[in-house]
Amino acid sequence: MSNNIENKIALVTGANRGIGKNIVEHLLANGAKKVYLAVRNPQSTLEMEQNYGDKVQTLQADVADKASVYALAEQATDVDIVINNAGILDSAPAIGEDTEAALRRELNVNLYGLLYVANAFAPTLTRKQGTLVQLNSVVSIRNFPAFATYSVSKAASYSLTQALRETLASQGVKVISVHPGPIATDMGDQAGFDQAAPASVVSESIVTAIENGEFHVFPDEMAKMFGDGYQSFAENFVTADLGGE
Repeated sequence: MSNNIENKIALVTGANRGIGKNIVEHLLANGAKKVYLAVRNPQSTLEMEQNYGDKVQTLQADVADKASVYALAEQATDVDIVINNAGILDSAPAIGEDTEAALRRELNVNLYGLLYVANAFAPTLTRKQGTLVQLNSVVSIRNFPAFATYSVSKAASYSLTQALRETLASQGVKVISVHPGPIATDMGDQAGFDQAAPASVVSESIVTAIENGEFHVFPDEMAKMFGDGYQSFAENFVTADLGGE
């Protein structure tokens, strides 16, 4: 059991399926006392409630809605770990009729959702000396034209995650940035990936990162290739102390 998760209270956005559901399962398996399931549709977590009983609690929330996220934070004032997993893939190429609309939709969830979650939960996480985990992606580092707008939204969320790391560190809050490659989820199917890593690879890496205090997490084999190539830049510029520049 992880000493950093055992008996802790966590909240996971987008907890009803895919990576989010798997994260919940791994948190509980590693001794989490309770996990809040933050989802848009409370009916989608009924099976999880039946399986885990009072170890989980469903809370309705839409991360693209600022008022909804702040209401969520008011209901979960005891969390030690917040994992912002909710995200959408509604991608369009850089040139096209749907590009602007797709980018707006993705930014509303993938970027503004993180902004709302971080600001709403910062007081609680500061008080609890907790951890904020953000699900980014390898496309936050390298834009793939077939998923141009999605890549842009994830690059923006990764940039914000870097700022949150430095801002919240002085308040005793750890921030973790997770960068998966193709994962076998509904979103992975939507993207057309034939070969993808299981969601458990991501959730296991998050548990390890919380335990070890890591910032960058590259869970699967493709992600590790990105991480290896990115390591020097990350160490020298992203996580280095550059005097606030």
